[in-house]
Amino acid sequence: MIKDLTPKEFKDYLLDDEVILVDVREQWEFDICQIKGAILIPMGEIAISYENLDKDSKIALYCHSGIRSMHVADFLLSKDFDSVANLQGGIDAWAQEIDTTVERY
Repeated sequence: MIKDLTPKEFKDYLLDDEVILVDVREQWEFDICQIKGAILIPMGEIAISYENLDKDSKIALYCHSGIRSMHVADFLLSKDFDSVANLQGGIDAWAQEIDTTVERY
């Protein structure tokens, strides 16, 4: 099951040291802004790169608005990942509600 979390819930979820934070946007978007501690695996590369992620880990995903990351979450569930969380509204919502220093685009 995907945990579809509000920005506040997502922030609290990230307090767990076990969580792997994955940004599924493109490199140019990542260069503009990112959530601290994120690793970049663009959605277009996830079909190849997902094997580098531990299926037993907690995976937290985000993109710009929450749509791409939800697609990636669905994909990871289909590959037997147990714990997948998605940031509702993506980094755009994060920038408005959690960290206003994050550049919006």
